[in-house]
Amino acid sequence: MEAVTVVGAGLAGCEAAWQLAERGIPVRLMEMKPQKMTPAHHAPDFAELVCSNSLRGDRLENAVGLLKEELRRVGSLILTCADATRVEAGGALAVDRYGFSGMVTEKIRSHPLITVVEGEVTEIPAPPVIIATGPLTSEAMSEAIRSYFGGQEYLNFFDAAAPLVTAESIDMNCAWFASRYDRGSADYINCSLDYEEYAAFVYELAHAQEAEVHGFEDKMVFEGCMPVEVMARRGVDTLRYGPLKPVGLKDPKTGREPYAVVQLRRDNAAGTIYNLVGFQTHLRFPEQKRVFSMIPALHDAEFVRYGVMHRNTFLHSPTLLDCFYADRRNPLVAFAGQMTGVEGYVESTASGYLAAVAMAFKVQGKEPPVFPRETAIGALGHYISNPNAVNFQPMNVNFGILAPLEYRVKGKANKNLAIAHRALEIVDGMLPDLR
Repeated sequence: MEAVTVVGAGLAGCEAAWQLAERGIPVRLMEMKPQKMTPAHHAPDFAELVCSNSLRGDRLENAVGLLKEELRRVGSLILTCADATRVEAGGALAVDRYGFSGMVTEKIRSHPLITVVEGEVTEIPAPPVIIATGPLTSEAMSEAIRSYFGGQEYLNFFDAAAPLVTAESIDMNCAWFASRYDRGSADYINCSLDYEEYAAFVYELAHAQEAEVHGFEDKMVFEGCMPVEVMARRGVDTLRYGPLKPVGLKDPKTGREPYAVVQLRRDNAAGTIYNLVGFQTHLRFPEQKRVFSMIPALHDAEFVRYGVMHRNTFLHSPTLLDCFYADRRNPLVAFAGQMTGVEGYVESTASGYLAAVAMAFKVQGKEPPVFPRETAIGALGHYISNPNAVNFQPMNVNFGILAPLEYRVKGKANKNLAIAHRALEIVDGMLPDLR
């Protein structure tokens, strides 16, 4: 049987390669690491997590929780490895960053039908092929994709990664372990600020010196990964209603909610490194040290990684791709991952899954199964391929892009649960036809 080429061994590419191989189709997985690295990647393993170790909420009332459950049921490699390497994070699915990537890499390299080819790809390989080179696609490959689409311009946005600090350097006299509303185990370190501390912090953050990022403009920042200093400039209370919201977090010393709270989330299984939740930034490194150390619990924090800012690139998919993430002109050329306009690790995984399943059916001369908009997997595919989209922007999965219920349900949580149960029933019914 003819092999399918998959370019890129991120989450989408690894998921795609696995799904193809599990269906008996040989795969050539081409990856430029470790010969060439992007500004965001530092480790040689596949499926490297760079923005956060969290795959976000794991409850069915949350759309990304539904998407993860759908992926579990259809046999996702990424979700299998994530569940096996998870670290406690309340109601979220967070993983040991290196353990997760290491497990994905081992499974991919040991699969008898997957051949890994190292080195940069500078041209689109002959079909059948899935391009999953990510939002930091190399200049040469980016130009090859642009040329492939006849000069079609990309849309660009900026993405950011948050700083990491050592657990032992956090002053727990100014912080405590808890999860919001006491949901799940107490996995977050909560660093409180009173009014004066918060006001001073926001002022310095809003006026701190940024690193030089060519062409950066606030309007080009994707809202789901907004740099914390940009939020500070939008108003003194913006952070209190965003990543520093104190709602549902009572300080055990006072029994009351603080004025503001910075949450830290475990970044590795050992619990020795913590991530500043929501603190994506492109401040200069010395400024990050100066300003973030104003948080009382972090006055002597040891930063093992400062936040960094990257330029990301994505296709204008509604004019180019169908609901299987394939080129409308050639169904044997598909794309997957954030470059298609899905935002987030789980969403990228879902795109890789769907692109690969559809490709597997096509190369076997069969009609690919259609995931309907009633499912999260299908809703994402329909979102990126909707030809009526206006001002297309990257999108996290959300209940707004799923088909609505045909009956009324009282209460948002109850309605979301009803949508989720409907989706899972559909997915379960599709399972016999997905092989």
